[in-house]
Amino acid sequence: MMKKIFKSVSGASLLFLLSCSPSDQPKQPQEGQDLASYGNMCAEAIRDLPAFNCQAGTIIPITINGGETPDKYYPNMDCDRPSLLPLGKDADGQCVPYSRVLDLSEGDNQVAVLCRQKKIRTASSVYYDEIDIVAHSAKDGSTCWFQATGSKGLPIDGSLVPSPMKKAPFEDYEEARQIWNTPKEVSEDGCGNCHDNDPFMFSPFIGQVWDKVPTDPEGWYKHLGRDFQKWKPISLSTRDNPCVGCHRLGVDFTSGQATEEAVGMVDIPNANTWAQTYPASHFMPVGNFHSKAQWNVIYAKSVSEILSCHEAYQNDDKTELARLGCILNPIGGKP
Repeated sequence: MMKKIFKSVSGASLLFLLSCSPSDQPKQPQEGQDLASYGNMCAEAIRDLPAFNCQAGTIIPITINGGETPDKYYPNMDCDRPSLLPLGKDADGQCVPYSRVLDLSEGDNQVAVLCRQKKIRTASSVYYDEIDIVAHSAKDGSTCWFQATGSKGLPIDGSLVPSPMKKAPFEDYEEARQIWNTPKEVSEDGCGNCHDNDPFMFSPFIGQVWDKVPTDPEGWYKHLGRDFQKWKPISLSTRDNPCVGCHRLGVDFTSGQATEEAVGMVDIPNANTWAQTYPASHFMPVGNFHSKAQWNVIYAKSVSEILSCHEAYQNDDKTELARLGCILNPIGGKP
């Protein structure tokens, strides 16, 4: 099977702070919903989130040779499970260590925080290049997105992060405004374009700490806030397709590039030989234990159907969608 070149995508996965310098100015407001009104809305719909410490999170491992901890980390090194979300041209590659994930959920109120490293630092460093939050209510699907990317290119102090989602009074948001991007900025980063099937996405990178990530793979799913209403998730499948046996696939990303990534059809930047060799190259289904011959019998035709439907949808080819038997269903919140 010919491999394609990995295509760059924008958006936060999880996947989700005091400024490094007290002289940093608060982020300038843009046209769109104010952080305080959005954060209050999300606190009311999901939960009132306290301040948090990234250091309390679980480190996401970066390993080599199928599970070994390297003696040292260096820029643009290859590893077993590189981050699939491109970290940017200024990053030290896709295998940067010591990112952390933090589960701040309370029952059906699911909150995942990803404190992301893009530069190589020590395990004890409190500085991060990006902090992302996905907040989701499994009761009705309400979902909110928050992102902090520092100011003037400086990293973020993750040792005491002010909450971006708490109930009024709004003046309590002043510290949060200095750290968190505006809802409009977050929406323009395109998180929902990749998280097009549900709020929490699996990858080999984040899968190493999957027990620290809340999941709701077939539940209600809707975006709160007027800046996020352009994200209209739609599921894509074909009849009796095993690829959607455990989760949905969305029409924009998960049925296209994400599917190709999951079955070894694209080259993943900074993926080592182990990562490119079966079964690691085929990380769907999760925990794949099949021989390659068995995998091909069970999944190869189904993957081809999904990718063909994805292409027809992207081309707005209704005739081809009907011929292929593609099934499209809007994904929404509880009525």
